[in-house]
Amino acid sequence: MSAQKFPHLFTPIIVGGTLFRNRIFAAPTGSSYLDSDGFLMPEVGAYYERKASGGAASVCISGGGGVSRRGMVYGGGMIAYDNPRSLPFFTYVTNSITRHGAVASLELQHGGSHSTQAADLGIQIYGPSEADYQGYHSLPMTEEIIEETINDFVAGARYAKSAGFGMVTIHGGHGWLLHQFMSPTTNKRTDRWGGSLENRLRLPREICKAIKKNVPGIVVELRISGFEGTEDGYDIDEGIRMAKGLDGYPDILHVSAGSSSFTVTHPSMFDPDGVNVRLAAAIKPHLKQSTVATVGALSDPAMLEEIIASGQADIVELARGLIADPDLPNKARTGRDDDVDRCLRCYHCFSEVMTAGQYCCTLNPRIGREEEYSTQPLEAEKKNVLVIGGGIAGMQAAITAAKRGHNVDLYEKSDRLGGVLLCEEKVPFKKHLAEYIARQIRRLKEAGAEIHLNKTLTPEEAEALKADVIIAAIGSEPAMPPIFGLELAVPVTEAYAHPEKLGRKVLILGGGLSGMELAIYLNSLGKDAEIVEAAELNFGTNTCHSIAVLEQFKKRGIIARTRTRVERIEAGRAFCRTVDSELILEADTLVNALGRRSLQKEASAYALCAPVFYPIGDCLSARTVYEANRLGFNVAMDIGKKQN
Repeated sequence: MSAQKFPHLFTPIIVGGTLFRNRIFAAPTGSSYLDSDGFLMPEVGAYYERKASGGAASVCISGGGGVSRRGMVYGGGMIAYDNPRSLPFFTYVTNSITRHGAVASLELQHGGSHSTQAADLGIQIYGPSEADYQGYHSLPMTEEIIEETINDFVAGARYAKSAGFGMVTIHGGHGWLLHQFMSPTTNKRTDRWGGSLENRLRLPREICKAIKKNVPGIVVELRISGFEGTEDGYDIDEGIRMAKGLDGYPDILHVSAGSSSFTVTHPSMFDPDGVNVRLAAAIKPHLKQSTVATVGALSDPAMLEEIIASGQADIVELARGLIADPDLPNKARTGRDDDVDRCLRCYHCFSEVMTAGQYCCTLNPRIGREEEYSTQPLEAEKKNVLVIGGGIAGMQAAITAAKRGHNVDLYEKSDRLGGVLLCEEKVPFKKHLAEYIARQIRRLKEAGAEIHLNKTLTPEEAEALKADVIIAAIGSEPAMPPIFGLELAVPVTEAYAHPEKLGRKVLILGGGLSGMELAIYLNSLGKDAEIVEAAELNFGTNTCHSIAVLEQFKKRGIIARTRTRVERIEAGRAFCRTVDSELILEADTLVNALGRRSLQKEASAYALCAPVFYPIGDCLSARTVYEANRLGFNVAMDIGKKQN
């Protein structure tokens, strides 16, 4: 029929009377750019539009709070779609999505007993049963409040349609109100809204029925958790029974996972790709009317094609996958799937939204800045750009500068591009990072940059090249704090690269992310890895990744000794001091994971070797991959800007 590489993925599907151009839907990912009245800012439209222009068939805007004030969850993050004044803002966003051929969807959400923002505002909160959650007390919903809640969902759907949305996504999973009613774990009622499965499903059924009756023509999607993933929670067998009882009520049954565990609802890098597909695959054979969607840890077009082709699901939904690369659908459709940036599942996007209210991505420096960069012309006044250092920051700067038309020469002192992170290329849960580095190397060559390996460029040599711009991305080196005998410890980069040389018992000095992830990696290889840290474990700003790491520590029995200072080292021994005692820790190998020393003075030596100078990456200070990519991209965008 055609030469399309992924024919099943790009076969359109008709659901609820609406045609979707392919099977890739953009799942809700939050909407934090709100003004003081809770209205969407223009940046939100640009953020969601980017997913639509990238080829997604549907783009969902997160409700961010609740269908009513009583259901508000996130402090300061509720979208005011119960306010008529917000209509122009929503219409602007839906126009931005639909003009690219995608269907706009609005998530309808109610926190139930988890409605913490409502409680903070002095509003009494309700769930199916009396409950306590994070210090908040909820009461059982009365018949009147249940009826009011059903009407709130209908009002939300009616408002969505008036604003140009073609679909609503009802959040019935992840521990929110409808999940609380459906789950025997949280629903202890004995009336018609609880007890039997039929009764526990009554509320989501009634909401779906009411929306279809009162808001004709809008597609209804219902997200559920296929299993809860807790010791006392329901399993997939109960999830199948629930799905069968819901069949035909929503047009799309969106099968997710989890209730109270963040890493179940949002898979981490320690989970396999497509970890939750099995849930949709188990449910789909039992449904006769509702279309089935799957979600969770999806970003590989070949896997997406296999899911649809094998009948495991009808639709694949991507959240972080389309943050990392909004062009994934278009790239896959046009045979450029090898150029797709797969999500690292590092949780940086989550952590940044929670702590700073900003969209971001470790791999995608443009995310959250779509409007800003859409006004910047690609063309620039042509310059000769010299990039010193071929790590993450240096490569991103060189790629961006070369694509903007500059003459770019990149010098790297080693025989490979990729920098310090090359040591992690064999780590299974870092495979997408290794793939990303390989893609960046290919992009660098395709952009036309001249690459010079095995060359340490002195400041004098750099100046002699007469570049217009020098970008110093020379990185860092292992930190060597004044610990007697520390030179006997193996650098953490060597430990990652050659774990077979470490012996069975490994003592890791330093409780930063590199040390903690090394402990998990070595444990997966059958080694006994232990951490010793003078202060507390340090996750930086990535608070969400800390949840996944600590779960791995608990699961694997990894010991982390905090507030334990190493005073001196001998072969196979570390002499330590705690608050109230001394101890000797023995191991086959000691590893130095005490951080990195930025090569600031070394970078500064290049400052006067060209008219324009930018130090980026680790030579400024210890940087994450996100920070390296972002700064490399941004400084390259500044080069050659025409001045007024």
